Amino acid sequence: MATTRVKLKPFTKWTGGKRQLLPKLIDLMPKQFNRYYEPFVGGGALLFELTPEKATINDFNTDLILAYREIRNNVEELIEILEIHKENNSKDYYLDLRSVDRDGRIERMTETEKAARLLYMLRVNFNGLYRVNSKNQFNVPYGRYKNPQIVDEILLYDISEYLNSNDIEILEGDFERAVSTAASGDFVYFDPPYAPISSTSSFTSYTNEGFDESDQIRLRDTFIELSKRGVNVMLSNSDVEFIHELYSNIPNVDIRVVKANRMINSNASKRGKINELIIRSSNW
Repeated sequence: MATTRVKLKPFTKWTGGKRQLLPKLIDLMPKQFNRYYEPFVGGGALLFELTPEKATINDFNTDLILAYREIRNNVEELIEILEIHKENNSKDYYLDLRSVDRDGRIERMTETEKAARLLYMLRVNFNGLYRVNSKNQFNVPYGRYKNPQIVDEILLYDISEYLNSNDIEILEGDFERAVSTAASGDFVYFDPPYAPISSTSSFTSYTNEGFDESDQIRLRDTFIELSKRGVNVMLSNSDVEFIHELYSNIPNVDIRVVKANRMINSNASKRGKINELIIRSSNW
């Protein structure tokens, strides 16, 4: 494992983050592996817990991957811009910055400014949600935080140091391409947008393109192909019949039901413990 000055953690809130499940994930993952792959990296909870020296991380979310790259490449400037956002933070300021993807101003922003905009918005908006409409415009309302931590300078510098001092490949795009180089002895952790648990679930998509049943089937097929190549594969998903049907007929697959806190619901009474699945190949 890589050495860092402090224990790393995700630099942003992210829907479906895995910090609460880290003990279970670590207990179920292989104890030794070569390269680490996380094709749906999101907030990177498991990545930053493990801090592997060799890793390939990926996400289909362009804004998120831009943030990872800017933390690696331009962390000092990123922090300076976040400090400006912190000084000016208010509902009106947030709404004005949010609207730059509607009035064309975003086209004149630098990559670092775009990344800082995202990190700021996720710290102060409602529940730290990333959500866009069909036009790829950010549409989450302002939150109600008394003292949000908009700038965590030490953490950002340490993540930048980690990304720069180790063999960390940062990709953007489809999960299949992200694991195309995975070989026997490597470890792949899939944490895709979850299959919906009801017909009204609305947090299975975090890009305007979505992630539907055909993508879940393609992911299952990738899981099988990687396992045949000797890759250690672990996958998280919702505990629903569709996912059980996809994976239950795979030879020697291990399916575990775990409890997780469900925080994403506009109705507080519907938040609480729910079942999730951790699915493993039989290579370890």
